[in-house]
Amino acid sequence: MGVDNSLRLGNFSNNFKVEVVRLSDDGMELEFDMIGIDAALANAFRRILIAEIPTMAIEKVLIANNTSVVQDEVLAHRLGLIPIKADPRLFENFSENDTANEKNTIVFKLHVSCKKGGPRVKVLSKDLKWLPNGSELQLESTNPSAKPQTYTKFSCSQDSMPEFSNDPIGPKDEDIILAKLGPGQEIELEGHAVKGVGKTHAKWSPVATAWYRMLPEVVLLQEVEDEKAEELVRKCPVNVFDIEDIGDGHKKAIAARPRTCTLCRECVSGGGWDKFVELRRVRDHFIFTIESTGALPPELLFTEAVKILEEKCERILAELS
Repeated sequence: MGVDNSLRLGNFSNNFKVEVVRLSDDGMELEFDMIGIDAALANAFRRILIAEIPTMAIEKVLIANNTSVVQDEVLAHRLGLIPIKADPRLFENFSENDTANEKNTIVFKLHVSCKKGGPRVKVLSKDLKWLPNGSELQLESTNPSAKPQTYTKFSCSQDSMPEFSNDPIGPKDEDIILAKLGPGQEIELEGHAVKGVGKTHAKWSPVATAWYRMLPEVVLLQEVEDEKAEELVRKCPVNVFDIEDIGDGHKKAIAARPRTCTLCRECVSGGGWDKFVELRRVRDHFIFTIESTGALPPELLFTEAVKILEEKCERILAELS
């Protein structure tokens, strides 16, 4: 048996490369190729993208009033799943022993009501308003003589946070429906967003999805010409094959777009087509797709995943040494 050199450092350094194929118009989806990499390493990138890159998400919800048909727990869950447009690298991690401040907590206010006799009102994510000075909510104590308690009052102001002056913090999408209010109903609450990672809860995952597939390889085992070439073109539902003129009134089929192949095997089904066409996968060529939720652009998510993988490698080397 031959020796597998795929994981040798020299072989990896010479062959590995990343090629960006497509960035969507809204900047939320990135498709790129990772070439010369092992499947285990490719899957490590995928898992880091989903579960280990931190983002900001609403963790604590203080409800002052909720007379809608949506229960408090369901409303809090919906708020947590709203993608927050805030760079998590500018914030610190928050633990149970920490005091909430402008460095580890983002406070949002939501107050929407529907007048009696008026039409129904949609409560949308755009109704979440960022409070740079911290909480404004006062909750009444069970002790009548006690003063109302104020939560998370910050000493900062929006002017003292220049990194957000041109791009204020808020929901990435403004038209997410949280609830619908009937006449006389009202929602008043505060949501406190903190830093977290997807392996703790999916609401902190920075990607809607991150996935990869091996590059398909479509091989013509022999020449497919004239009527048979046209039949092969018709058989493929994703238009992988094309017709090429070879002169003297003859034409042949070519695999013009193997990247679009979904390996559905329609081209090799029936009629002995498996003698003409063979479907393979390039084992060290992966097509990656990253769909960001909006907290960070997908190209930045990839670089953050590289940094996290690098930290893991350094930690292992330190332990081994």
